[in-house]
Order: sequence, then structure tokens, then C-alpha cells
Amino acid sequence: MARISGIDLPKNKRVDIGLTYIFGIGRHASNKILKKTNIDPSKKISALTDEEIAKIREVLQTEIKTEGSLRAEVQMNLKRLMDINSYRGLRHRKGLPVRGQRTRTNSRTRKGKRKTVAGKKKALEKK
Repeated sequence: MARISGIDLPKNKRVDIGLTYIFGIGRHASNKILKKTNIDPSKKISALTDEEIAKIREVLQTEIKTEGSLRAEVQMNLKRLMDINSYRGLRHRKGLPVRGQRTRTNSRTRKGKRKTVAGKKKALEKK
């Protein structure tokens, strides 16, 4: 089993897909890494040699920010937005959608489970 950046890559997947299990690496970055290291993308991770894994590790450490350092940077960016009281920061703080989506009906992922509010009772009419 290949272990890169503290992540165990799945043995039975192709290398270009397996690298995407690392936070901060998508398909495009994965293919760029493999092109740079001259590794066949269709090769399975279990078929990689120690030398090829070392090449991948080297490229990741020198050129791409991944895992812990990337997560820390993202959190610092969010904290900065909240500290300067920008609109985006306020939306993050309140747990609402940040990018202009409607909130009257949708946005259940950000807002959480529905909290039912009882309707107002009508006042009795006097005759």
C-alpha cells in the first residue's frame, strides 16, 4: 500500500484516480504530477515501485501544497474574512450560503435541519 502525504492510497485504483484521495489534488493536478514524473496514469497503485512513489512524493513536497498546510491556509482565509467583517465573512459566521444562493427555500445543507416555527393565531373579531 502506497502512503503519500499521510494518506493511504487505494491499491486497486489507477494512479491518476488514487492521487485524488489526497486533499488538494484533483484530476488535473494528478495528471500534471504523473506527466512530470513520467509515470503511466493507467498503472495501478499496487504496481508502483518504491522509486516511482518517491518521485511522486518529491514533486508533492516541492511544488504542491496539500493536506495539513492547505487546510490551515483555507481556515486562515476564512478567519481573515470573518475578522474584517466582510459580507462573505458574515455569511460564513452565520452558517448561510456565501455565494449568493437563495435561502428562502433551499440551502438546507448550510442551514441544517428545518426548525419549524408555529404560525400566528388570528385575533378574534368583535361584533
